[in-house]
Amino acid sequence: MDSSTTDKTLAAARRVLGLDVGSKRIGIAISDPLGITAQGLETLQRQNKRLDFEKLTRLVVEYEVSEIVVGFPLRMSGAEGMQAEKMHLFANELRERLQLPVHLWDERLSSAEANRLLRETEMSIKRRGQVVDRMAAVLILQSWMEYRAQAGRNHGVAPGRDESGV
Repeated sequence: MDSSTTDKTLAAARRVLGLDVGSKRIGIAISDPLGITAQGLETLQRQNKRLDFEKLTRLVVEYEVSEIVVGFPLRMSGAEGMQAEKMHLFANELRERLQLPVHLWDERLSSAEANRLLRETEMSIKRRGQVVDRMAAVLILQSWMEYRAQAGRNHGVAPGRDESGV
């Protein structure tokens, strides 16, 4: 592959935004341009719907986001509860406002896993509390990207719930 082909490939590559949405904070992660790794961004302290969506819109523009993955809080049984319904509404509003594909992705245990990983560090309890949402967003996005890559290798498709669910 020559450098002009590489430049075109990188120019066409777009990032994926991962969100762990809570009532007080939104953990945010972004993929690398090739969609292989997820990195955490600063956690959004929720203020109101208008300001929250303005901040997310700025991130979409700044990072040239092509699609969004939102953590989908299913119950351990796999059933949808009240929080899952809130994420359906949030995802639909994101889709309408940003005109991008929005995927809901099973987030069961992502916060528990984030807390487990952070407990293994020497980080203070206070600092862990500040970064757990970011870590959960990274885990959600990384899981979605790995599943999509694996499914693409196996079937030539990108599975998971999309606009109609997870």
